[in-house]
Amino acid sequence: QVQLAESGGGLVQAGGSLRLSCAASGNIFRITAMAWYRQAPGKQRELVASIISSGDTNYADSVKGRFTISRDNAKNTVYLQMNSLTVEDTAVYYCKVATPFSREYWGQGTQVTVSS
Repeated sequence: QVQLAESGGGLVQAGGSLRLSCAASGNIFRITAMAWYRQAPGKQRELVASIISSGDTNYADSVKGRFTISRDNAKNTVYLQMNSLTVEDTAVYYCKVATPFSREYWGQGTQVTVSS
């Protein structure tokens, strides 16, 4: 059993910052990748940022230069630092953790609302 606990969502004004956290616990042998996705109302879920075991990161074009994904391997935790937020960033944000043997686990989602 693996559980992902998300935190850090909330309401912020445009131009503000927010940091999301996702801590994995349970029967985890090794984490191969971590990622953040988001889904806005009426839209499909999209990949926002990812980080693999080597530390390499990737970002959606819409968030490059504003968002930073990072990890704390000792704590099995992934973070998403979001700066210069805009109303277009409003969505439910989900973390995902991948482990060997194609196993993936999802967080429950946390709402991020950016007001103008």
